[in-house]
Amino acid sequence: MQQDVDRFIQKHDLLHEGDVVVAGVSGGPDSVALLHYLNKLGLKLIAAHVDHKLRGAESAEDLSFVKRMCEREGIQFESASIDVEKYKKEKGVSTQVAARECRYDFFHQVMNKYNATSLALAHHGDDQIETMLMRQVHGSISGLSGIAVKRKFASGLLIRPLLGVTKEQILSYCEEHSLPFRIDPSNESDNYMRNRFRKQVLPFLKEENPNVHVRYQLYSERMQSDEDYLMELAGSRLDEVIIDQNDKIVKIDNKSYHYLPIPLQRRVIHLILNYLYKSNAPFSSIHIEDLRSLLDSEHPSASLDLPLELRAVKSYDTCCFTFETFREVESYTKQLDSPGSVETPLGTITATLVDELPLNLSGEDLIIESTMFPVTVRSRRAGDRIQPKGMIGTKKVKDIFIDRKINRSERDSWPIVESSDGTIIWVAGLTRSEKVTLPAKRKKLVHLHYEKNYLHRLGGQDHRC
Repeated sequence: MQQDVDRFIQKHDLLHEGDVVVAGVSGGPDSVALLHYLNKLGLKLIAAHVDHKLRGAESAEDLSFVKRMCEREGIQFESASIDVEKYKKEKGVSTQVAARECRYDFFHQVMNKYNATSLALAHHGDDQIETMLMRQVHGSISGLSGIAVKRKFASGLLIRPLLGVTKEQILSYCEEHSLPFRIDPSNESDNYMRNRFRKQVLPFLKEENPNVHVRYQLYSERMQSDEDYLMELAGSRLDEVIIDQNDKIVKIDNKSYHYLPIPLQRRVIHLILNYLYKSNAPFSSIHIEDLRSLLDSEHPSASLDLPLELRAVKSYDTCCFTFETFREVESYTKQLDSPGSVETPLGTITATLVDELPLNLSGEDLIIESTMFPVTVRSRRAGDRIQPKGMIGTKKVKDIFIDRKINRSERDSWPIVESSDGTIIWVAGLTRSEKVTLPAKRKKLVHLHYEKNYLHRLGGQDHRC
């Protein structure tokens, strides 16, 4: 085993002279063998053990066992007893996830305490095979990339020097060096998926190829290398796709997204979900493919519910990923005097008296006679129609929203302006009515201006996509 581990460490540049290494030691044969191996290298070594308090006196005995071993070998020892069950209930996660988060948090603290260069964990080649198979079967986005040989962690790197050797080699190493170890009985329970793979699938693979762990490790490294490159490339294209973002919302441009090659589309979605979920990432490849189907759909408007109340809302040329609650829009009716202004959920309409036509009018402006006042500003109603400028007949306001690709979430709030006789004269910022005509003597005119809410447009706290 020692020669295989030496070559693996050299190949992946895992350890160097003068390194300060924290080793995660449970007391099982894997971590005991790792600690023994590292101790022979002459590094500054700290053993870190976590009692998860899940097996009562038995797990407390594991702590005592590791502590005595470290005292005997002159190895610095750090430990923690953590109530994983309590943490599990507080965070609403599984026992395994809770234990892992508590354990890694402690390792993080120990590394910072000693300004360590690396955290060494005892995952081995059999673990790698099991992990890759489980991820494929259950649709993990990590898939074939498996367990990383090394990655950034705390003050340095998390490394796994034993990924190139098997469990059998580790047990032989322990026997050769007369190393005592503890056995966790839960490792034999078929209640855990990993144990089922270990007992039922792994023996078959090893019978076909005794060195199957070497093949899987090579697959893992190649896939990880490719994945790192593609994720970096996707990250460099994010600015082309994202229109706006904050902690609860990411809004993308659908056309820019579709310009990307499909492998980058998947990874852009992955990066967006990582950003929104932070450290808690409860999504899989299935969710990414569901989102791709949503974005590829010919329907202009659609939505998809994702884990932890995240929602993706597609509307024409944009798609919004948001944790914000979608509330029913209340209808409104407000009177606008001249001069004066009214606030609507989407913006403000202001009325100003003018003696002549202002220069540089835009779609957000309308000039009408003062005789039309007071006007009413209201939300839309079923059956609303307007006679657009230049048309003989009328058109449904609903069809105007569709033609102008107005988001569904904005339509019920969009301000509609009626003259004093109840005729719709303006769908604010979108369509003027043919009935708005100005006399030859243009006096006593009113300038209406629609200023859309800035926060809503850019995805601020009041934005509902």
